[in-house]
Amino acid sequence: MNLFRKLPARYGALVTPLILSGLMTLIVSGISTLRLLGPTPAFLQNWPGAWGLSWLIAFPVLLLALPMARRLTALLVAPTG
Repeated sequence: MNLFRKLPARYGALVTPLILSGLMTLIVSGISTLRLLGPTPAFLQNWPGAWGLSWLIAFPVLLLALPMARRLTALLVAPTG
């Protein structure tokens, strides 16, 4: 049973980079903020803002960079079969 209605397949090209950029920026901003502030209450206060700003930048960058990354991958990796 589906708990929610799925998006049409045409949105896959946007949903994948949205999820990928969210996860990547969550991890990278967490590491960076933790390194800067240490495991303190200030870390928990500052990490959401750092994550939001980095995600805001990373998502459109990923949308622009993904086609180039696919082309470079095709140049470097032999196709299957």
